[in-house]
Amino acid sequence: QVQLVESGGGLVQAGGSLRLSCAPSERTFMTYAMGWFRQAPGKEREFVAGISKSGVRTDVADSVKGRFTISRDTAKNTGILLMNSLKPEDTAVYYCAAKVSGLSSTIYSNTLNYDYWGQGTHVTVSS
Repeated sequence: QVQLVESGGGLVQAGGSLRLSCAPSERTFMTYAMGWFRQAPGKEREFVAGISKSGVRTDVADSVKGRFTISRDTAKNTGILLMNSLKPEDTAVYYCAAKVSGLSSTIYSNTLNYDYWGQGTHVTVSS
């Protein structure tokens, strides 16, 4: 069973930056769409950013537009979420997810679309 391994969370002051990474545990797991989601205490898990299987298309939620960027390091087979200008309301557990099937140019924003999930990494933004 493929696992997604996340890293990069932590505590940061408002206005700061963090870089989250997500890599599959198996090197043969190469072609997939990826999404980043977050879940704050008492709230539902919400879509943050997604990248298509081809890597050509990306999208981010309106709440993080202009601050967060999703990308993929093809050489390292790693998904990246770069978070700038962080706000206290960005505090949450962040999860990466991967979807193997589906169209190469589609971005999936629903949690039900994804086959594999990371364990989650905590992001805390202090004011």
